Amino acid sequence: MRNAHLIAACGVGMASLAGMLKEKGFRVTGSDANVYPPMSTQLESLGIRLQSPYAAGNIPPDTDLVVVGNAVSRGNPEAAEAVRRGLPTLSMPQAVAELFIGDRESIVVAGTHGKTTTTSLMAWSLFALGADPSFLVGGIPKNFPVSYRVGGGPHFVVEGDEYDTAYFDKGPKFLHYRPKVVLLTSIEYDHADIYRDLAHVKESFRRLASIVPPGGLLVACGDYPDVVEVAGEARCPVAYYATEAGAVARGLPGEPWAVSVTGESGGLTVFRMTGGGRALDFRLPLPGLHNAANAAGAAIILMRLGFPPERIAAAFEGFAGVRRRQEVVGEFRGVLVLDDFAHHPTAVRETVRAVRGRYPGRRIVAVFEPRSNTSRRKVFRKEFAAALAEADEAILAGVFGAEKIPEGERLSPEVVAADIRALGRPAAFVPEVDAIVARLSSTCRPGDLVLIMSNGGFGGIQGKLAAALSI
Repeated sequence: MRNAHLIAACGVGMASLAGMLKEKGFRVTGSDANVYPPMSTQLESLGIRLQSPYAAGNIPPDTDLVVVGNAVSRGNPEAAEAVRRGLPTLSMPQAVAELFIGDRESIVVAGTHGKTTTTSLMAWSLFALGADPSFLVGGIPKNFPVSYRVGGGPHFVVEGDEYDTAYFDKGPKFLHYRPKVVLLTSIEYDHADIYRDLAHVKESFRRLASIVPPGGLLVACGDYPDVVEVAGEARCPVAYYATEAGAVARGLPGEPWAVSVTGESGGLTVFRMTGGGRALDFRLPLPGLHNAANAAGAAIILMRLGFPPERIAAAFEGFAGVRRRQEVVGEFRGVLVLDDFAHHPTAVRETVRAVRGRYPGRRIVAVFEPRSNTSRRKVFRKEFAAALAEADEAILAGVFGAEKIPEGERLSPEVVAADIRALGRPAAFVPEVDAIVARLSSTCRPGDLVLIMSNGGFGGIQGKLAAALSI
């Protein structure tokens, strides 16, 4: 097979796969309902032609492989044309596994939170340690120009998403990635559009743990009881890490690594891992205990692969982070603007706490757009209020695509704002982006920090706010 066509090519995973196929010598074409950055820009720079909208004629006559993104339905005209022509068809995870993972040692980073950052840290560390890894990340690591790499080394690091795979495979993506090593950062209820409840989510992670071979390794965060429960059923050895309180409180089996932040130094989070009679110190450019804990999970894997702690520590210090994860947009009139992908209440809470630790003394204004399939629903109403109340002030935007969520299930940002005020913090519901920008540009003072949180474009608020504060 040498000519591949990708349906829904602008998704992060699909666009990354397109680049990997191009490197492997494929001629690649693609299509999407809407051609949009940042991935459309990445594809254009690679010389990959995109077409929109979907149409049967978009698939070139000499195509011998079609890859279908998980946003594509059975009735999509290109999916139907591929079936009509009898073209070999794979999902994105199937293509990654068959064409790139192969017999490489697959390191899968999974969990409700922290996947993209931790996968990027693992990939960068192996690169910095000279292991020449391949990787596929659901974001763009700042240490690399793109979200993927085809290396010559024995390791393939991949972000293991629990979301479904394709219209012909409703199971989670991570089951395709042939895991030899799994890092499981967290398990909480999420993806309310495809999972009924927490038990349904846990079942997917149970299946992941069950396919790690007896000679493999599962590294599990002991701060989450559901992670501990799932890890306890694995056939392979399990190594636990947890924040100090979590390790002590849960009586984790074996010799768990306890993680604690010992300070901040020159824009670095200093953290310590203690376990097995050893104490190891690391410095990480990312803020907060949750980032330090996930880095500890990565360190455990790297040590099991034979790398000494002092070399791992040097690699960690060189990690530049991931775009849209506590990313500094800039400082304007003394107001610092940060952009983050947080869209689950736990991620919102931990992001606010991390930012407060990194920027002590600044008044934090959290701006949140309910945009993910879960955050648009009222299932986490109280949890979002508690998380946003960690900021000094909160502004909630309108629910993105509200008309697609039944009114009885839909989150009310107005109610969440009232809940936050009841917790003693100022909060407002401001539906439109331009109105949010106008409010912030008139009320923010030098020394303030605006933390923007959304898992989408949020109407270009980052650039609009930067422009308004620069006047």
